[in-house]
Amino acid sequence: MPSTPRNRAGRRVAVVGISLSDCGRVDEATPYTLHAQAARRALADSGLDRSVIDGLASAGLGTLAPVEVAEYLGLRPRWVDSTAVGGATWEVMAAHAADAIAAGHANAVLLVYGSTARADIRAGRRTSNLSFGARGPLQFEVPYGHTLIAKYAMAARRHMHTYGTTLEQLAEVAVQARANAAHNPEAMFREPITVDEVLDGPMIADPFTKLHCCIRSDGGCAVLLAAEEYVPDTAKTPVWILGTGEHVSHTTMSEWEDFTVSPAAVSGRLAFERAGVRPEDVDLAEIYDAFTYMTLVTLEDLGFCAKGEGGPFVEEKGRLPVNTDGGGLSACHPGMRGLFLLVEAVRQLRGEAPGLQVRRADGSLPELAVASGTGGWFCSSGTVVLGRD
Repeated sequence: MPSTPRNRAGRRVAVVGISLSDCGRVDEATPYTLHAQAARRALADSGLDRSVIDGLASAGLGTLAPVEVAEYLGLRPRWVDSTAVGGATWEVMAAHAADAIAAGHANAVLLVYGSTARADIRAGRRTSNLSFGARGPLQFEVPYGHTLIAKYAMAARRHMHTYGTTLEQLAEVAVQARANAAHNPEAMFREPITVDEVLDGPMIADPFTKLHCCIRSDGGCAVLLAAEEYVPDTAKTPVWILGTGEHVSHTTMSEWEDFTVSPAAVSGRLAFERAGVRPEDVDLAEIYDAFTYMTLVTLEDLGFCAKGEGGPFVEEKGRLPVNTDGGGLSACHPGMRGLFLLVEAVRQLRGEAPGLQVRRADGSLPELAVASGTGGWFCSSGTVVLGRD
């Protein structure tokens, strides 16, 4: 590693380190513990010294995130990002970090997250989120019981009405996620489920039954991005950031122009254009899946199938590997899950997936992956295209 890294504009940016903290049921840990655990493991995975880290991206913890997290980790970053846009946070942060490194504003940026959402509820330290409050624009929706899940459910019903999408097709998303999780020793739920079991479960918000909804877990993860000159000194195969895109569309449902179109329609197009690739070139997709409808509509909006054809697309098993670790529906979902999408995408491209390892038709490892996070109630989206040399 050069003692004085070049601050050269236009540098290529690679993911050089990834890791999960302990995940699933983690009762004897704090969120800070999971942050530190994930960060140490990602740094060890990279083979680099912690002194190279001069940037930190963190959200969701502390009063002054990422200041408190940096202090806990013993870091003094000169570049920080605390963008918080829900589940899309980490793809958006990855885009910002890649831009900063390419421009020479930072050399190595650590993205880190940890949450004990499940353990906190179990111990009575917090309650479930029924809403995000009733101030600002939300005051026009909350009094009518318009919770987060109700907004997703209403959007799903609109897609069903407009395009004939069926409950069985939405249920198939959950079934396939569980089938993938069955191969993943790190997944929280691995027992197979059927379409009928999804449909017959307790109703949460019509049309979503329990298994249409993400699980609640504990866990954390970290991703280390670095400039190209550090790559020769890393321990693992680099995975390059090829293109990114971000977009926000609305906060109040009355300002959402079309319930059947997510902001991934913009972030995905930008990411693919900037990467110089097409959706049909991609070998696998890691998609935010707090609810089954999110997967279906995001596949459409990223261009893997035409608008309205998401239902038949998800019924065609094997057409495109999606959420290969089991996703938020079965593997883990401690809160803002977007960073887990990046970890799984990198694992797949490296050939290090702990469970289902994707292979191309000729048996070789995948070369291109996309990670697309969604935040709020389809309010925000961040998409990242990653690839191997």
